[in-house]
Amino acid sequence: MNQIKTLTLIDDDDIFVFLTKKVIEQTNLVNLIKVFGNGLDAINFLKKNKYNTDSLPEIILLDLSMPIMNGWQFLEEYAKLNPSIGKKITIYICSSSISHDDITRAKSINEVSDYIIKPITKNRLIEVIKKL
Repeated sequence: MNQIKTLTLIDDDDIFVFLTKKVIEQTNLVNLIKVFGNGLDAINFLKKNKYNTDSLPEIILLDLSMPIMNGWQFLEEYAKLNPSIGKKITIYICSSSISHDDITRAKSINEVSDYIIKPITKNRLIEVIKKL
């Protein structure tokens, strides 16, 4: 299985970030993990690097509930930015929300590949990477 260069984690929960990074590291399939604590920092990074495809992630794991800019707001901004990004980025919502409304809404957004209910397991992460 191919390794991916970069995975971006957009989540403000330090414990989830710590545990997820450990799970990602156990797969030995990701070279670099970038973490942003809110959607605004992540969207600003993507805007700044939209022509520098080497620094852009292949996968984003996006939380919905965050301060400053939540996951829904991030997706609205990303949808505007996406046509000018020179690389395909696969986005997975990774949320503790089990709300049917959230899941349905997420799956209706073109930029979202799937909805994962936290926590993410090693097997699920490997499955996500294999789909690339």
